[in-house]
Amino acid sequence: MTNAPNNRPEETLDPQDWDAMRALGHRMMDDMLDYLQNVRERPVWQPVPEEAKANLSRPLPDDPQSAESVYADFKRDVMPYPMGNIHPRFWGWVIGTGTPLGVMADMLSAMMNVNVGGGAHAAPHVEAQVIEWCKQMMGFPAGASGVLVNGASMANFVALNVARNAHSGFNVRQDGLQGHTPRLRVYASIQAHTCIQRAVELLGLGRSNLCSVPVNADYQMDITALEQMIAADRAAGHQPLAIVGTAGTVNTGAFDDLQTLADIAERENLWFHVDGAFGALAAITPDSRHYAAGMERANSLAFDLHKWMYVPYDVACVLVRDRDQHRQAFSVSPDYLSHTERGVSGIDLWFTDYTVELSRSFRALKVWMSIKEHGIEKYGRLIQQNIDQTRYLAGLVDAEPKLERLAPAPLNILCFRYVVPGMDDAALNAFNEELLIRLQESGVAAPSNTRLNGRYAIRVANTNHRSRREDFDLLVQTVVQLGDALAAEQR
Repeated sequence: MTNAPNNRPEETLDPQDWDAMRALGHRMMDDMLDYLQNVRERPVWQPVPEEAKANLSRPLPDDPQSAESVYADFKRDVMPYPMGNIHPRFWGWVIGTGTPLGVMADMLSAMMNVNVGGGAHAAPHVEAQVIEWCKQMMGFPAGASGVLVNGASMANFVALNVARNAHSGFNVRQDGLQGHTPRLRVYASIQAHTCIQRAVELLGLGRSNLCSVPVNADYQMDITALEQMIAADRAAGHQPLAIVGTAGTVNTGAFDDLQTLADIAERENLWFHVDGAFGALAAITPDSRHYAAGMERANSLAFDLHKWMYVPYDVACVLVRDRDQHRQAFSVSPDYLSHTERGVSGIDLWFTDYTVELSRSFRALKVWMSIKEHGIEKYGRLIQQNIDQTRYLAGLVDAEPKLERLAPAPLNILCFRYVVPGMDDAALNAFNEELLIRLQESGVAAPSNTRLNGRYAIRVANTNHRSRREDFDLLVQTVVQLGDALAAEQR
């Protein structure tokens, strides 16, 4: 009888010794704050050694391990080898830096461990307030809708799903796309992020119906080409559905002409969506908000808060001008999610009605606490600071004969390369690829790369509140030194 289920001893995952866990927690917090405070003293990035990889490839554990030793494993095998984006000289891709209070907010969120899909508790009210703040930041009307998601890829997907459902002219949720004619067409520039293609594919529209519009010399969508493509599609019997404007392309930081795109969308009765993953935040800057002009006219807008708002990963926002269209694209109300006037279900706003997620973490808390800690004007100044620093870097690159800028730098992204006299583009591509890897392996700085008109570029994307001008001085000095050494080797 001792093995009968009702006679088994009951267990819990709470610690047996709360005082020991409390002491460990205090030590973790001290270590994390030291880690951030002293970040400049470490390399930006270093490869994970084979020993650590082996330790991180062990079989599933059967037996318990003390919390102390688990934390020791983390400090040995994980903590020393981050991507590097908390470092002042990380400028790879477009990745934010995080803040100390953001770290603590995530800890508080995990402690509460709530599901912000719905229900009557404080967290949905916090998210609702954050959404209201986002609408004010972006110039969207008070009656607009919004929801927080894990990143701009999901935000763009949510927005384009609303566009498909609201502007297709038939009930997509009920009938699907099978056999539907004409074909629904979405227009975005060739510089648009790949998440737009993924969204179009996942929504069943098909990659062939994503119309890639050429760009001009400033990497903005070519307006004449767009209008010609829309007219040609209508003449061919297709159904233009949506225009996707980009506020800050990933390659160069270019902004499409959002005012003109809004005019075209209004004239052609198309959904106007803006992917503002990082560039949308220019709207809150003192000197660069003009780049985002027209964004406030969009039917929907996607942007990250873990990039240029420097909030820890992961959190992004999607705003939709028409609340009813947003809700109609997602809302499902099974019995077990029925809303009531009182009790735990007694709240009108259920965020599960506005996105694909039912289980949703308390992402809003770190945004709410961060904005309250610093105020929105400081964020605007910091974003402008990044823009000014990038212009400073552009001046350094332009003044260095061994370096060549490969594109305009209107915002916070600069693309350049080291030039070896007499070397053709193919050889320069290979040369600069090796140069960038050596720069990253040096631990001095971590830009990323791209290709512009077939030319390999070292790409600096500055969304880093810890960067200083001397960091960019060091970057240029190190690139020239490494380039000189590599050129000497090849000679």
